[in-house]
Amino acid sequence: MTDPTAPDTVDLGELIADWLDWKSAGVALGVGVSKVRQYIREHQLAAAVPSPGAGQQVPAELIMDGEIVKGVPGLLTILHDGNYDDREILAWMFTVDDTLPGRPIDALRENRGSEVKRRAQAMSL
Repeated sequence: MTDPTAPDTVDLGELIADWLDWKSAGVALGVGVSKVRQYIREHQLAAAVPSPGAGQQVPAELIMDGEIVKGVPGLLTILHDGNYDDREILAWMFTVDDTLPGRPIDALRENRGSEVKRRAQAMSL
């Protein structure tokens, strides 16, 4: 039995409704494309290819009120340190978890990130 949240079985294009290309992400954050590229490289933002033929894009829900959602950079760092890649991280962040309740990204957006961070730390061990 395969894990439905395994990155090779998850269709990120269906899991995540709204995506921004790097230019649009830059506009939403008030920065240029090179800064968005830097944010992705430094794990302040995550990016993935949402569908075949599309370029790398950033989930729109990682940005709120002109800023990266509080807790996202720390979460990305923890999970990258645990050898997860952006695609795996996004699949986890955007999959409903009834024990939270909701999706980890929703908890972060609603300033309920403590439990999300704790779970990410446990996953990275």
